Amino acid sequence: ENWNFVIGVMLTGTWLCMRRELRQMLAQGGGAIVNTASVSSLVASAALPAYTAAKHGIAGLTKTAALEYVLDNIRVNAICPGATLSRMMLDNAGSSAAALEQIARSQPGQRISDPLEQAQAAVWLCSDRASFVNGTLLTVDNAATAGGTYTHEGRADAQPSDLGAVRAQGA
Repeated sequence: ENWNFVIGVMLTGTWLCMRRELRQMLAQGGGAIVNTASVSSLVASAALPAYTAAKHGIAGLTKTAALEYVLDNIRVNAICPGATLSRMMLDNAGSSAAALEQIARSQPGQRISDPLEQAQAAVWLCSDRASFVNGTLLTVDNAATAGGTYTHEGRADAQPSDLGAVRAQGA
């Protein structure tokens, strides 16, 4: 149930938006699309299988569309935010100051991103200054994935993938 909801909203929703955006950009002679992926597009998380799969899918859609529309003067990139003080984070942390502090301490830079920092990266990707940037997954995580230790363990919405049940059932 959670799987279908997460894939539907995040991956299918992105695909549906891109279809409309691409139609408009073809009609106007070009443009730039910036999808919102995640650091979970770059690394796996046993705690959030549907989220990780959806974000990997967004990375694939981004790169595929960049290749397909490069000759139409359309650039397609994605930002890959790390821990960001978003509505989703507040919901998962229960808006608890202690939980938010714990998340901040778990980050290499010891802080959580302000959503404006993510927005500034997206605006840059849309600008002429990024005119040769296409098909890129721009990590905006203050080095969280640089050390290869990024995890979603301990999140309120963490859940097993149920793929381990296959092993237990003997395939």
